[in-house]
Amino acid sequence: MNWNSIQQQNRFWSMKIKRLKSLTRSVHNHIQRFRLGKITRFQRYFALSLCCVFLGLTLIQFPVLSTSVNIATFRQEQSDNLLAQGIVNPASGISHQREFRGVWVATVANIDWPSKSNLSVDQQKFELIAILNRMQELNLNALILQVRPNGDALYSSSIEPWSAWLTGSQGTPPNPYYDPLQFAIEEAHKRNIELHAWFNPYRARLRGNAPFAPNHMASRFPQYAYQYGDLVWMEPGAREVQDQTFNVIMDVVQRYDIDGIHLDDYFYPYPKDGIPFPDSQIYNAYRAAGGTLGLKDWRRQNVNLMIKRIHDGIKATKPYVKFGISPFGIYRPGAAPGTVGLDQYDSLYADVKLWIEQGWMDYLSPQLYWKIDPPQQSYPVLLDWWLQHNPQRRHVYTGNALYRIDNEWPVSELQRQVAISRQRLAQLSLGNIFFSMKIFRDNRQGVNDIFKSVIYPTPALVPPMPWLDNQPPQTPSDIQVSSGMISWSPSAETDIRSWAIYQQFSNGWQLVKVVDKNTTSIRVNPGSYAIRAVDRMGNESLEQVVSVS
Repeated sequence: MNWNSIQQQNRFWSMKIKRLKSLTRSVHNHIQRFRLGKITRFQRYFALSLCCVFLGLTLIQFPVLSTSVNIATFRQEQSDNLLAQGIVNPASGISHQREFRGVWVATVANIDWPSKSNLSVDQQKFELIAILNRMQELNLNALILQVRPNGDALYSSSIEPWSAWLTGSQGTPPNPYYDPLQFAIEEAHKRNIELHAWFNPYRARLRGNAPFAPNHMASRFPQYAYQYGDLVWMEPGAREVQDQTFNVIMDVVQRYDIDGIHLDDYFYPYPKDGIPFPDSQIYNAYRAAGGTLGLKDWRRQNVNLMIKRIHDGIKATKPYVKFGISPFGIYRPGAAPGTVGLDQYDSLYADVKLWIEQGWMDYLSPQLYWKIDPPQQSYPVLLDWWLQHNPQRRHVYTGNALYRIDNEWPVSELQRQVAISRQRLAQLSLGNIFFSMKIFRDNRQGVNDIFKSVIYPTPALVPPMPWLDNQPPQTPSDIQVSSGMISWSPSAETDIRSWAIYQQFSNGWQLVKVVDKNTTSIRVNPGSYAIRAVDRMGNESLEQVVSVS
């Protein structure tokens, strides 16, 4: 529903309400005249009859009264639809288009961070700060940080070993000691950037044959650790493996102030020609115990149960933590018209359509790593398919192949893809996630210049999720202006994440800056400004408007 139609509806209801008020005043005046005895009996009956006729005609035209429609419910539905589209408090005229602007930071094989596995702690911190500063410079607002690349941890864990991608040796902690995830969260939040912890649920080893640490899941459950090509993969159907993955994720949810949990497309491994996945023994045991599912359905059920369990566990522990999944971009060949490619339903055993239908995630990020124009895998055709299969109205943040501009695509391809995503705002296409950070880090092909000047020239808050929380925080108080400085009192609310600063221009209000929760003053140029509190879910308070001369 667009804003113009909402305004027209509001004017319609306003006219009807005014008519009722006028009618009420007329009835009141007639009653007063009855009491004063200033009209005849005939006039009394005539006036009452006339009032009844007018009232009946009004009721026919006023569906809120003539039917059982609940206007509060109607308004709440309108509000939820606007919130889901990122339109916050439009009645005030102070708003901006919300957008999720994410980037994946891969730690596996030192793709993005740290750049090498034997860096000093100071070098690791320096690189991470540089990533966050670059994100802030480009007005990106969400970091998807890989914290469990293959049964290991880039954070302090009593369950799994320190990652060799961090320290060079699995199980060896950083020296001097620090917690990279805690450090990343604190530094991200200072810059008003969300941090989503990215987990790989079943991969135990990417390549090589270095020994596993004693507390690695492949050491603890060797009977379920399969060599598959150059990978080691844990058995998704084993209860011990399922419990391990679930417990690891919930440990992070409980102990860290993360904004989201994120899974990518690796469930069962991508198939290798001529190499069957070696799960026949556990599948035969399932059948011997009375199981009736065929092999493929059994594999899908293993993944389905894990997805639901993770979703339910997160919501039972911290309901505000978002759960997002980034699947392979094609659900099934031919599902989207003219599309060919890998069948993830039958190859990765990921029934993503079921997960969406059941609402087992808060956002979906299909990896649409193809160009707009090719007929076999088309970016807009695939995006439209995912958007059309979203009955629970969850957010869709498309995954974009930023890495392809290195030697395949012009930067303009990414620019066009973001524009296509934005055109589908009404279908809840509310942002993009880019793979991967090293392209931004190194400004390859001058991509940063395009993003800063054209794609993301101004900041944006992430879209709110009203099904998780739609309660706005308290309005900032004690606003003062002095010598070009706007200051306000810090809020007593613990839920405040940041402050949004809007400025009024000739064409309306624009979000010009977002500052962290500990900042309570800002120097500005002359003009009119509005200050809003923003909570951890992106809900905004009512504004305080000031003029600076």
